[in-house]
Amino acid sequence: MSETPINYDPIYNTVDRDDFEALIDVPRYADRTDAFDELISSTVDHFWDPTDPRYIDFDDDAPDLSEQTIMPREFCIELSTAVADRLDEQQQVRLANQNTRFMLSSILHGEQGALSLSASLTQILRDPGAQEYASNQAREEARHVTGFSKYIGRRWGTPIRAGSTLRSLLTELVRSRAVYRKLVGMQMLIEGLAMGAFATLQKETQDPLLRRLVQFTMTDEAAHHRFGKIWAERTIPKLSEREHETVERWAAEVFEILLFNLINSEQKQEIYQEFGLDWRWVRGAVLESFSDADRRQDMTRNTNIFRVLIKTLLKAGIITDRTRSVYAQWVDMDELAREDDEVAGAAVAAEAQEILKEINQGRPKKAARYRVS
Repeated sequence: MSETPINYDPIYNTVDRDDFEALIDVPRYADRTDAFDELISSTVDHFWDPTDPRYIDFDDDAPDLSEQTIMPREFCIELSTAVADRLDEQQQVRLANQNTRFMLSSILHGEQGALSLSASLTQILRDPGAQEYASNQAREEARHVTGFSKYIGRRWGTPIRAGSTLRSLLTELVRSRAVYRKLVGMQMLIEGLAMGAFATLQKETQDPLLRRLVQFTMTDEAAHHRFGKIWAERTIPKLSEREHETVERWAAEVFEILLFNLINSEQKQEIYQEFGLDWRWVRGAVLESFSDADRRQDMTRNTNIFRVLIKTLLKAGIITDRTRSVYAQWVDMDELAREDDEVAGAAVAAEAQEILKEINQGRPKKAARYRVS
């Protein structure tokens, strides 16, 4: 599908990524939108620093991962299948923690993708206000990369490599020159997926350090999600039928890629090798134990990551009768339509923001680590 520039609002106009002269054109500086000013100015309310122990102390007493799991065991789907019969108690604990390591590594790779994508927007957005917002988000995504890198390093040493599905999708979004793909793909699909994952992690994790990291990250992500909503509100109602179909079918395609491939056994084969398990056999064991009906039942939870993703697209007006059936086989679309459009984890993000305001009120500047002679 060609990358047609679909846009009806000048605040999303772009220039060629290599055309720097277009960004120093004098009239451009006065063409600044105020649509993102509230988001930009509010960043001070949810500022946090993952390198400052006043926010997060990564030198905490780490749990013994040979005996304790970061997430409850039921979050490791393999342990509810014949896989568990091949593992002793210690191996089961390790598999559960390696599964969490895989999930958090995927989040880390997603945060790097969001950082790179935001930075790419600063190179092509013509409007100074939109460009400022994108650079502001890039800064916030950078601290997420730092935070999750530090957490994974503290608990496991290194992250697990990105699965082929996530790697391919992130590469496509970062390299794309079509703003709609960047905003729908990252700000709505990936960010919506992340907010669902964060809401689950914050609620269920047995590690206080991870809970705090996720809480603070959610304060930023809630704002990033709003950036995508602003695009949808200003763009979707103005699309022609053909353009709407282009956006809608691409979003449905990405949804199905994520649903069927993001966390399947093939993506986690690096983990299974450690236990002498063939990923194809694991996939068969999982399919034998969990049907599509089980998946649909799981999607009734408000924080299910794919339910959150569908709700995001529906509330943005992207889903119509053309693609409704793609999603309706998994969730009750009428029920989703009746719900408010609050993103999953919004209440947690608001509560964490109050914690950050309190920390930031008495926050002195960090001492300089260098001298000027």
